[in-house]
Amino acid sequence: MLIDPELAHRAAAVRDTRFDGQLILAVRTTGVYCRPSCPAATARRRTAEFFPTAAAAQQQGYRACLRCLPDVVPGSPEWNTRGDLAGRAMRLILDGVIEREGVPGLARRVGYSERHLTRVLTAELGAGPLALARAQRAHLARLLIETTALTVSDVAFASGFASVRQFNDTVRSVFAATPSELRTAASRRVGRRRHPATPGRVTLRLPVRTPFDAAGILAFLGARAIPGVESASPGRYARTLRLPHGPATAHLRPAGTHVECTLRLADLRDLGTAVARLRRLFDLDADPTAIDRVLAADPALAPSVAAIPGIRVPGSVDGTETVLRALLGQQLTVSAARAAARRLSDSVGEPLPAQDGELTTLFPSAAAVAERGAEVLAGPARRVDTIRAVCAAIASGELELHVGVDPETLRSRLQSYPGIGPSTAGYVVMRLLGEPDILPPNDIAVRTGTGALVPALDDSGDRGRLWSPWRSYAGMHLWRASARSAPEP
Repeated sequence: MLIDPELAHRAAAVRDTRFDGQLILAVRTTGVYCRPSCPAATARRRTAEFFPTAAAAQQQGYRACLRCLPDVVPGSPEWNTRGDLAGRAMRLILDGVIEREGVPGLARRVGYSERHLTRVLTAELGAGPLALARAQRAHLARLLIETTALTVSDVAFASGFASVRQFNDTVRSVFAATPSELRTAASRRVGRRRHPATPGRVTLRLPVRTPFDAAGILAFLGARAIPGVESASPGRYARTLRLPHGPATAHLRPAGTHVECTLRLADLRDLGTAVARLRRLFDLDADPTAIDRVLAADPALAPSVAAIPGIRVPGSVDGTETVLRALLGQQLTVSAARAAARRLSDSVGEPLPAQDGELTTLFPSAAAVAERGAEVLAGPARRVDTIRAVCAAIASGELELHVGVDPETLRSRLQSYPGIGPSTAGYVVMRLLGEPDILPPNDIAVRTGTGALVPALDDSGDRGRLWSPWRSYAGMHLWRASARSAPEP
Protein backbone atom coordinates (compact mmCIF):
# COMPACT_ATOMS: atom_id res chain seq x y z
CA MET A 1 0.00 0.00 0.00
CA LEU A 2 1.72 3.18 -1.16
CA ILE A 3 1.32 6.11 1.22
CA ASP A 4 1.90 9.70 0.14
CA PRO A 5 3.85 11.11 3.14
CA GLU A 6 2.84 14.71 2.41
CA LEU A 7 -0.87 13.85 2.17
CA ALA A 8 -0.61 11.71 5.29
CA HIS A 9 1.10 14.50 7.23
CA ARG A 10 -1.58 17.00 6.19
CA ALA A 11 -4.25 14.57 7.39
CA ALA A 12 -2.47 14.28 10.74
CA ALA A 13 -2.00 18.06 10.97
CA VAL A 14 -5.78 18.63 10.82
CA ARG A 15 -6.50 15.45 12.85
CA ASP A 16 -8.67 14.00 10.09
CA THR A 17 -10.61 11.10 11.60
CA ARG A 18 -11.36 9.67 8.15
CA PHE A 19 -7.81 8.27 8.03
CA ASP A 20 -8.04 6.47 11.39
CA GLY A 21 -7.49 2.77 10.74
CA GLN A 22 -6.23 3.43 7.22
CA LEU A 23 -2.72 4.55 8.07
CA ILE A 24 -0.46 4.80 11.10
CA LEU A 25 1.57 7.84 12.17
CA ALA A 26 4.78 7.02 14.06
CA VAL A 27 7.00 9.56 15.80
CA ARG A 28 10.73 8.79 15.80
CA THR A 29 11.55 10.97 18.82
CA THR A 30 9.02 9.27 21.12
CA GLY A 31 8.96 5.76 19.66
CA VAL A 32 5.13 5.85 19.66
CA TYR A 33 2.64 5.21 16.86
CA CYS A 34 -0.75 6.97 16.74
CA ARG A 35 -3.88 7.30 14.70
CA PRO A 36 -3.85 10.43 12.45
CA SER A 37 -6.47 12.15 14.63
CA CYS A 38 -4.43 11.82 17.85
CA PRO A 39 -5.07 14.89 20.05
CA ALA A 40 -1.37 15.13 20.94
CA ALA A 41 0.72 17.82 19.29
CA THR A 42 1.36 17.00 15.64
CA ALA A 43 4.83 15.63 14.99
CA ARG A 44 7.20 17.59 12.81
CA ARG A 45 7.42 16.28 9.28
CA ARG A 46 11.06 15.25 9.66
CA THR A 47 10.28 13.15 12.77
CA ALA A 48 7.11 11.54 11.38
CA GLU A 49 6.97 8.17 9.68
CA PHE A 50 3.90 6.57 8.15
CA PHE A 51 2.92 2.91 7.91
CA PRO A 52 0.01 1.05 6.29
CA THR A 53 -0.60 -1.16 9.35
CA ALA A 54 0.05 -1.25 13.08
CA ALA A 55 2.03 -4.44 12.49
CA ALA A 56 4.46 -2.56 10.26
CA ALA A 57 4.98 0.08 12.96
CA GLN A 58 5.50 -2.61 15.60
CA GLN A 59 8.05 -4.31 13.35
CA GLN A 60 10.10 -1.10 13.46
CA GLY A 61 10.03 -1.00 17.25
CA TYR A 62 7.24 1.53 17.81
CA ARG A 63 4.70 1.05 20.60
CA ALA A 64 1.05 2.07 20.63
CA CYS A 65 -0.02 5.49 21.94
CA LEU A 66 -1.87 5.26 25.25
CA ARG A 67 -3.76 8.48 24.55
CA CYS A 68 -5.41 7.99 21.15
CA LEU A 69 -5.67 4.16 21.27
CA PRO A 70 -4.70 3.52 17.63
CA ASP A 71 -5.64 -0.16 17.91
CA VAL A 72 -9.26 0.46 18.97
CA VAL A 73 -10.62 1.92 15.73
CA PRO A 74 -12.51 0.46 12.76
CA GLY A 75 -10.28 -1.55 10.47
CA SER A 76 -9.02 -0.39 7.12
CA PRO A 77 -11.80 -0.41 4.50
CA GLU A 78 -9.20 -1.70 2.04
CA TRP A 79 -9.56 -5.22 3.44
CA ASN A 80 -13.19 -5.22 2.25
CA THR A 81 -12.49 -3.76 -1.18
CA ARG A 82 -9.21 -5.26 -2.33
CA GLY A 83 -9.45 -8.50 -4.27
CA ASP A 84 -5.69 -8.92 -4.69
CA LEU A 85 -3.51 -11.35 -2.75
CA ALA A 86 -2.75 -8.94 0.11
CA GLY A 87 -6.40 -8.05 0.63
CA ARG A 88 -7.57 -11.67 0.53
CA ALA A 89 -4.82 -12.78 2.91
CA MET A 90 -5.58 -9.97 5.35
CA ARG A 91 -9.27 -10.91 5.49
CA LEU A 92 -8.29 -14.47 6.33
CA ILE A 93 -5.84 -13.30 9.01
CA LEU A 94 -8.62 -11.24 10.60
CA ASP A 95 -10.82 -14.35 10.47
CA GLY A 96 -8.25 -16.23 12.58
CA VAL A 97 -6.90 -18.63 9.95
CA ILE A 98 -3.29 -18.36 11.18
CA GLU A 99 -4.33 -19.27 14.74
CA ARG A 100 -6.16 -22.35 13.44
CA GLU A 101 -4.06 -23.46 10.45
CA GLY A 102 -0.79 -21.53 10.62
CA VAL A 103 0.94 -19.82 7.70
CA PRO A 104 0.79 -23.03 5.59
CA GLY A 105 -3.01 -23.02 5.89
CA LEU A 106 -3.20 -19.36 4.93
CA ALA A 107 -0.97 -19.94 1.89
CA ARG A 108 -3.07 -22.93 0.81
CA ARG A 109 -6.29 -20.96 1.00
CA VAL A 110 -5.01 -18.11 -1.17
CA GLY A 111 -3.29 -20.49 -3.59
CA TYR A 112 0.34 -19.38 -3.27
CA SER A 113 3.51 -20.65 -1.64
CA GLU A 114 4.39 -19.48 1.87
CA ARG A 115 7.49 -17.74 0.54
CA HIS A 116 5.64 -15.77 -2.12
CA LEU A 117 2.83 -14.88 0.30
CA THR A 118 5.32 -13.57 2.88
CA ARG A 119 7.18 -11.58 0.23
CA VAL A 120 3.98 -9.92 -1.06
CA LEU A 121 2.60 -9.07 2.39
CA THR A 122 5.94 -7.62 3.52
CA ALA A 123 6.17 -5.48 0.40
CA GLU A 124 2.53 -4.34 0.50
CA LEU A 125 1.82 -4.06 4.23
CA GLY A 126 5.23 -3.74 5.83
CA ALA A 127 5.00 -7.02 7.77
CA GLY A 128 4.75 -10.75 7.14
CA PRO A 129 1.75 -12.96 8.01
CA LEU A 130 2.95 -13.86 11.52
CA ALA A 131 3.56 -10.21 12.44
CA LEU A 132 0.16 -9.21 11.04
CA ALA A 133 -1.52 -11.95 13.05
CA ARG A 134 0.37 -10.87 16.18
CA ALA A 135 -0.82 -7.28 15.73
CA GLN A 136 -4.39 -8.50 15.30
CA ARG A 137 -4.12 -10.55 18.51
CA ALA A 138 -2.79 -7.50 20.36
CA HIS A 139 -5.64 -5.35 19.01
CA LEU A 140 -8.26 -7.85 20.15
CA ALA A 141 -6.54 -8.31 23.52
CA ARG A 142 -6.63 -4.59 24.23
CA LEU A 143 -10.29 -4.39 23.25
CA LEU A 144 -11.11 -7.20 25.69
CA ILE A 145 -8.92 -5.83 28.48
CA GLU A 146 -10.53 -2.41 28.32
CA THR A 147 -14.18 -3.27 27.64
CA THR A 148 -14.85 -6.61 29.38
CA ALA A 149 -14.45 -8.14 32.82
CA LEU A 150 -12.76 -11.28 31.49
CA THR A 151 -9.82 -12.56 33.51
CA VAL A 152 -6.33 -12.07 32.09
CA SER A 153 -6.03 -15.76 31.22
CA ASP A 154 -9.41 -15.72 29.43
CA VAL A 155 -8.38 -12.62 27.48
CA ALA A 156 -5.12 -14.29 26.49
CA PHE A 157 -6.73 -17.39 25.03
CA ALA A 158 -9.75 -15.56 23.57
CA SER A 159 -7.44 -13.26 21.62
CA GLY A 160 -5.48 -16.18 20.17
CA PHE A 161 -2.31 -16.36 22.28
CA ALA A 162 -0.83 -19.78 23.01
CA SER A 163 0.08 -18.91 26.59
CA VAL A 164 -0.42 -16.22 29.21
CA ARG A 165 3.32 -15.52 29.16
CA GLN A 166 3.27 -14.88 25.40
CA PHE A 167 0.23 -12.65 25.92
CA ASN A 168 1.92 -10.61 28.66
CA ASP A 169 5.13 -10.21 26.64
CA THR A 170 3.23 -9.02 23.55
CA VAL A 171 1.08 -6.55 25.47
CA ARG A 172 4.14 -5.07 27.18
CA SER A 173 6.08 -4.72 23.93
CA VAL A 174 3.19 -3.23 21.94
CA PHE A 175 1.62 -0.98 24.57
CA ALA A 176 4.49 -0.44 27.04
CA ALA A 177 2.11 -1.43 29.84
CA THR A 178 0.91 -4.57 31.55
CA PRO A 179 -2.66 -5.84 30.99
CA SER A 180 -3.60 -4.69 34.51
CA GLU A 181 -2.23 -1.21 33.86
CA LEU A 182 -4.22 -0.96 30.62
CA ARG A 183 -7.43 -1.98 32.40
CA THR A 184 -6.85 0.48 35.25
CA ALA A 185 -6.05 3.32 32.85
CA ALA A 186 -9.19 2.63 30.82
CA SER A 187 -11.35 2.71 33.96
CA ARG A 188 -9.90 6.05 35.01
CA ARG A 189 -10.16 7.49 31.51
CA VAL A 190 -13.83 6.79 30.81
CA GLY A 191 -15.23 5.26 33.96
CA ARG A 192 -16.87 2.62 31.79
CA ARG A 193 -19.04 0.02 33.47
CA ARG A 194 -18.02 -3.49 32.54
CA HIS A 195 -20.52 -6.26 32.18
CA PRO A 196 -20.02 -8.98 34.79
CA ALA A 197 -18.06 -11.97 33.58
CA THR A 198 -20.22 -14.99 32.76
CA PRO A 199 -18.79 -18.28 31.46
CA GLY A 200 -18.94 -18.19 27.66
CA ARG A 201 -20.54 -14.72 27.55
CA VAL A 202 -18.66 -11.65 26.33
CA THR A 203 -20.03 -8.14 25.80
CA LEU A 204 -17.87 -5.67 23.89
CA ARG A 205 -18.07 -2.63 21.65
CA LEU A 206 -17.45 -2.80 17.91
CA PRO A 207 -16.32 0.66 16.70
CA VAL A 208 -17.85 1.98 13.47
CA ARG A 209 -17.10 4.79 11.04
CA THR A 210 -19.85 7.35 10.94
CA PRO A 211 -22.24 8.22 9.44
CA PHE A 212 -23.72 4.76 9.84
CA ASP A 213 -27.12 3.79 8.44
CA ALA A 214 -27.89 1.37 11.26
CA ALA A 215 -31.65 1.49 10.63
CA GLY A 216 -31.17 0.41 7.03
CA ILE A 217 -28.99 -2.60 7.74
CA LEU A 218 -31.26 -3.70 10.60
CA ALA A 219 -34.27 -3.41 8.28
CA PHE A 220 -32.53 -5.42 5.55
CA LEU A 221 -31.51 -8.23 7.90
CA GLY A 222 -34.77 -8.13 9.84
CA ALA A 223 -36.94 -8.51 6.73
CA ARG A 224 -35.02 -11.68 5.84
CA ALA A 225 -34.59 -13.10 9.36
CA ILE A 226 -35.26 -16.85 9.70
CA PRO A 227 -37.04 -17.63 13.00
CA GLY A 228 -34.84 -19.79 15.18
CA VAL A 229 -31.68 -18.85 13.27
CA GLU A 230 -32.16 -15.09 13.57
CA SER A 231 -34.19 -12.65 15.64
CA ALA A 232 -34.94 -9.01 14.89
CA SER A 233 -36.66 -6.32 16.92
CA PRO A 234 -36.57 -2.50 16.80
CA GLY A 235 -32.95 -1.40 17.15
CA ARG A 236 -31.60 -4.93 17.63
CA TYR A 237 -30.56 -8.01 15.66
CA ALA A 238 -29.45 -11.44 16.88
CA ARG A 239 -28.42 -14.68 15.22
CA THR A 240 -26.73 -18.02 15.65
CA LEU A 241 -23.20 -18.56 14.34
CA ARG A 242 -21.38 -21.67 13.14
CA LEU A 243 -17.77 -21.10 14.22
CA PRO A 244 -14.62 -23.25 13.90
CA HIS A 245 -14.69 -24.55 17.49
CA GLY A 246 -18.43 -24.69 18.11
CA PRO A 247 -21.75 -22.82 17.82
CA ALA A 248 -22.41 -19.36 19.20
CA THR A 249 -25.06 -16.66 19.37
CA ALA A 250 -24.63 -12.93 18.85
CA HIS A 251 -26.86 -10.04 19.94
CA LEU A 252 -26.12 -6.68 18.31
CA ARG A 253 -27.44 -3.21 19.13
CA PRO A 254 -26.17 -0.15 17.20
CA ALA A 255 -25.35 2.74 19.54
CA GLY A 256 -23.94 5.77 17.71
CA THR A 257 -20.22 5.36 17.14
CA HIS A 258 -20.22 1.66 18.00
CA VAL A 259 -22.30 -1.49 17.97
CA GLU A 260 -22.78 -3.19 21.31
CA CYS A 261 -22.22 -6.92 20.81
CA THR A 262 -22.99 -9.71 23.26
CA LEU A 263 -21.62 -13.12 22.31
CA ARG A 264 -22.31 -16.51 23.87
CA LEU A 265 -19.52 -18.83 22.77
CA ALA A 266 -18.97 -22.55 23.12
CA ASP A 267 -15.21 -21.85 22.96
CA LEU A 268 -13.51 -18.52 23.70
CA ARG A 269 -10.96 -19.23 20.96
CA ASP A 270 -13.69 -18.30 18.46
CA LEU A 271 -14.06 -14.76 19.78
CA GLY A 272 -11.78 -13.08 17.22
CA THR A 273 -13.40 -14.95 14.34
CA ALA A 274 -16.89 -14.03 15.54
CA VAL A 275 -15.97 -10.35 15.84
CA ALA A 276 -14.43 -10.28 12.34
CA ARG A 277 -17.49 -11.92 10.78
CA LEU A 278 -19.97 -9.67 12.56
CA ARG A 279 -18.03 -6.59 11.52
CA ARG A 280 -18.30 -7.80 7.94
CA LEU A 281 -22.01 -8.57 8.34
CA PHE A 282 -22.70 -4.96 9.39
CA ASP A 283 -20.03 -3.52 7.02
CA LEU A 284 -18.54 -1.57 9.92
CA ASP A 285 -15.19 -0.87 8.23
CA ALA A 286 -16.65 0.90 5.18
CA ASP A 287 -15.54 4.45 4.37
CA PRO A 288 -18.91 6.27 4.17
CA THR A 289 -17.40 9.66 3.35
CA ALA A 290 -15.65 8.38 0.22
CA ILE A 291 -18.70 6.36 -0.84
CA ASP A 292 -21.24 9.14 -0.36
CA ARG A 293 -19.02 11.68 -2.14
CA VAL A 294 -18.95 9.59 -5.34
CA LEU A 295 -22.64 8.63 -5.29
CA ALA A 296 -23.85 12.15 -4.48
CA ALA A 297 -22.07 13.45 -7.59
CA ASP A 298 -24.94 11.93 -9.62
CA PRO A 299 -27.88 14.38 -9.36
CA ALA A 300 -30.38 11.52 -9.68
CA LEU A 301 -28.91 9.68 -6.69
CA ALA A 302 -27.94 12.73 -4.60
CA PRO A 303 -31.32 13.10 -2.80
CA SER A 304 -31.19 9.48 -1.63
CA VAL A 305 -27.58 9.89 -0.44
CA ALA A 306 -28.56 13.04 1.47
CA ALA A 307 -31.52 11.26 3.06
CA ILE A 308 -29.57 8.08 3.89
CA PRO A 309 -25.93 8.97 4.63
CA GLY A 310 -23.57 6.14 5.47
CA ILE A 311 -25.55 3.37 3.75
CA ARG A 312 -24.02 -0.09 4.18
CA VAL A 313 -23.94 -3.32 2.18
CA PRO A 314 -24.82 -6.28 4.44
CA GLY A 315 -22.11 -8.91 4.46
CA SER A 316 -22.03 -12.57 5.43
CA VAL A 317 -21.13 -14.70 8.44
CA ASP A 318 -21.32 -18.03 6.59
CA GLY A 319 -20.59 -18.70 2.93
CA THR A 320 -22.82 -21.78 2.69
CA GLU A 321 -25.78 -19.91 4.13
CA THR A 322 -25.27 -16.96 1.78
CA VAL A 323 -25.15 -19.18 -1.32
CA LEU A 324 -28.14 -21.29 -0.29
CA ARG A 325 -30.32 -18.31 0.55
CA ALA A 326 -29.38 -16.66 -2.76
CA LEU A 327 -30.40 -19.80 -4.67
CA LEU A 328 -33.60 -20.27 -2.68
CA GLY A 329 -34.56 -16.65 -3.27
CA GLN A 330 -34.16 -16.58 -7.04
CA GLN A 331 -37.18 -14.81 -8.59
CA LEU A 332 -39.03 -14.79 -5.25
CA THR A 333 -40.23 -11.98 -3.01
CA VAL A 334 -38.39 -11.40 0.26
CA SER A 335 -41.11 -13.10 2.32
CA ALA A 336 -41.30 -16.11 -0.01
CA ALA A 337 -37.52 -16.52 0.08
CA ARG A 338 -37.55 -16.28 3.87
CA ALA A 339 -40.29 -18.91 4.04
CA ALA A 340 -38.27 -21.27 1.83
CA ALA A 341 -35.17 -20.77 3.99
CA ARG A 342 -37.23 -21.37 7.12
CA ARG A 343 -38.61 -24.69 5.79
CA LEU A 344 -35.09 -25.85 5.04
CA SER A 345 -33.77 -24.70 8.41
CA ASP A 346 -36.63 -26.29 10.36
CA SER A 347 -36.13 -29.60 8.54
CA VAL A 348 -32.35 -30.09 8.41
CA GLY A 349 -30.93 -27.33 10.62
CA GLU A 350 -29.03 -28.28 13.76
CA PRO A 351 -30.59 -27.61 17.18
CA LEU A 352 -28.45 -25.26 19.24
CA PRO A 353 -27.12 -27.16 22.29
CA ALA A 354 -27.57 -24.16 24.60
CA GLN A 355 -30.56 -22.19 23.34
CA ASP A 356 -30.49 -18.42 23.75
CA GLY A 357 -34.02 -17.03 23.84
CA GLU A 358 -35.50 -17.14 20.34
CA LEU A 359 -32.23 -18.45 18.90
CA THR A 360 -32.57 -22.21 18.74
CA THR A 361 -31.14 -23.44 15.43
CA LEU A 362 -27.98 -23.37 13.36
CA PHE A 363 -28.54 -22.87 9.63
CA PRO A 364 -28.12 -26.23 7.84
CA SER A 365 -24.66 -27.33 6.76
CA ALA A 366 -23.94 -28.05 3.10
CA ALA A 367 -23.56 -31.76 3.86
CA ALA A 368 -26.99 -31.92 5.53
CA VAL A 369 -28.70 -30.20 2.60
CA ALA A 370 -26.96 -32.43 0.05
CA GLU A 371 -28.02 -35.57 1.94
CA ARG A 372 -31.49 -34.71 3.26
CA GLY A 373 -32.56 -31.42 1.74
CA ALA A 374 -34.29 -32.74 -1.39
CA GLU A 375 -37.42 -33.67 0.53
CA VAL A 376 -38.06 -30.07 1.61
CA LEU A 377 -36.63 -28.12 -1.32
CA ALA A 378 -39.43 -26.70 -3.42
CA GLY A 379 -39.45 -25.25 -6.91
CA PRO A 380 -38.35 -26.43 -10.36
CA ALA A 381 -36.44 -29.72 -10.43
CA ARG A 382 -33.52 -28.00 -12.15
CA ARG A 383 -33.09 -25.56 -9.27
CA VAL A 384 -33.33 -28.34 -6.70
CA ASP A 385 -30.66 -30.30 -8.57
CA THR A 386 -28.44 -27.21 -8.70
CA ILE A 387 -28.77 -26.63 -4.95
CA ARG A 388 -27.90 -30.23 -4.17
CA ALA A 389 -24.92 -30.17 -6.56
CA VAL A 390 -23.60 -26.92 -5.07
CA CYS A 391 -23.98 -28.28 -1.53
CA ALA A 392 -22.20 -31.50 -2.43
CA ALA A 393 -19.32 -29.48 -3.89
CA ILE A 394 -19.10 -27.32 -0.76
CA ALA A 395 -19.18 -30.36 1.53
CA SER A 396 -16.40 -32.09 -0.42
CA GLY A 397 -14.21 -28.99 -0.50
CA GLU A 398 -14.43 -28.71 -4.28
CA LEU A 399 -16.17 -25.32 -3.95
CA GLU A 400 -14.47 -23.07 -1.39
CA LEU A 401 -16.48 -20.32 0.26
CA HIS A 402 -14.36 -18.12 2.48
CA VAL A 403 -13.20 -14.50 2.53
CA GLY A 404 -9.87 -15.36 0.91
CA VAL A 405 -11.35 -16.69 -2.34
CA ASP A 406 -10.51 -14.76 -5.51
CA PRO A 407 -13.71 -12.90 -6.55
CA GLU A 408 -13.52 -13.75 -10.25
CA THR A 409 -12.75 -17.39 -9.50
CA LEU A 410 -15.79 -17.65 -7.24
CA ARG A 411 -18.02 -15.87 -9.74
CA SER A 412 -17.05 -18.12 -12.65
CA ARG A 413 -17.24 -21.25 -10.48
CA LEU A 414 -20.78 -20.44 -9.40
CA GLN A 415 -21.88 -19.65 -12.94
CA SER A 416 -20.69 -23.05 -14.06
CA TYR A 417 -23.76 -24.57 -12.36
CA PRO A 418 -27.04 -24.64 -14.33
CA GLY A 419 -29.43 -21.91 -13.28
CA ILE A 420 -26.87 -19.64 -11.60
CA GLY A 421 -26.55 -16.51 -13.68
CA PRO A 422 -24.52 -13.31 -13.36
CA SER A 423 -27.01 -11.66 -10.97
CA THR A 424 -27.00 -14.50 -8.43
CA ALA A 425 -23.25 -15.01 -8.65
CA GLY A 426 -22.64 -11.27 -8.32
CA TYR A 427 -24.94 -11.07 -5.29
CA VAL A 428 -23.02 -13.88 -3.56
CA VAL A 429 -19.64 -12.28 -4.32
CA MET A 430 -20.92 -8.93 -3.04
CA ARG A 431 -22.26 -10.36 0.24
CA LEU A 432 -19.56 -12.95 0.96
CA LEU A 433 -16.44 -11.07 -0.16
CA GLY A 434 -17.63 -7.50 0.41
CA GLU A 435 -17.06 -6.53 -3.24
CA PRO A 436 -17.96 -2.82 -3.46
CA ASP A 437 -18.51 -2.47 -7.20
CA ILE A 438 -21.25 -4.92 -8.15
CA LEU A 439 -24.65 -3.92 -9.54
CA PRO A 440 -26.62 -7.10 -10.33
CA PRO A 441 -27.89 -6.52 -13.90
CA ASN A 442 -31.19 -8.41 -13.69
CA ASP A 443 -32.12 -8.02 -10.02
CA ILE A 444 -35.86 -7.26 -9.77
CA ALA A 445 -35.51 -4.94 -6.79
CA VAL A 446 -32.67 -3.02 -8.44
CA ARG A 447 -34.76 -2.58 -11.56
CA THR A 448 -37.74 -1.38 -9.52
CA GLY A 449 -35.60 1.05 -7.54
CA THR A 450 -33.93 2.25 -10.73
CA GLY A 451 -37.31 3.15 -12.18
CA ALA A 452 -38.12 5.13 -9.06
CA LEU A 453 -34.79 6.93 -8.63
CA VAL A 454 -32.83 6.85 -11.89
CA PRO A 455 -35.13 6.36 -14.88
CA ALA A 456 -32.31 7.33 -17.23
CA LEU A 457 -30.30 4.19 -16.35
CA ASP A 458 -30.48 2.06 -19.48
CA ASP A 459 -29.39 -1.48 -20.24
CA SER A 460 -25.91 -0.34 -21.25
CA GLY A 461 -25.26 0.69 -17.64
CA ASP A 462 -23.75 4.06 -18.62
CA ARG A 463 -25.14 5.71 -15.55
CA GLY A 464 -24.10 2.83 -13.33
CA ARG A 465 -20.52 3.35 -14.40
CA LEU A 466 -20.63 6.81 -12.85
CA TRP A 467 -21.06 5.14 -9.47
CA SER A 468 -17.91 3.03 -9.75
CA PRO A 469 -16.12 1.88 -7.61
CA TRP A 470 -19.13 1.92 -5.23
CA ARG A 471 -21.92 0.38 -7.35
CA SER A 472 -22.77 -2.11 -4.60
CA TYR A 473 -23.69 0.82 -2.35
CA ALA A 474 -25.64 2.46 -5.16
CA GLY A 475 -27.51 -0.83 -5.45
CA MET A 476 -28.49 -0.55 -1.78
CA HIS A 477 -29.99 2.88 -2.48
CA LEU A 478 -31.96 1.32 -5.35
CA TRP A 479 -33.12 -1.55 -3.14
CA ARG A 480 -34.28 0.95 -0.53
CA ALA A 481 -36.21 2.85 -3.20
CA SER A 482 -37.75 -0.43 -4.33
CA ALA A 483 -38.86 -1.21 -0.78
CA ARG A 484 -40.50 2.22 -0.47
CA SER A 485 -42.33 1.88 -3.79
CA ALA A 486 -43.88 -1.52 -3.03
CA PRO A 487 -45.30 -3.09 0.16
CA GLU A 488 -43.17 -6.18 -0.40
CA PRO A 489 -40.02 -5.94 -2.55
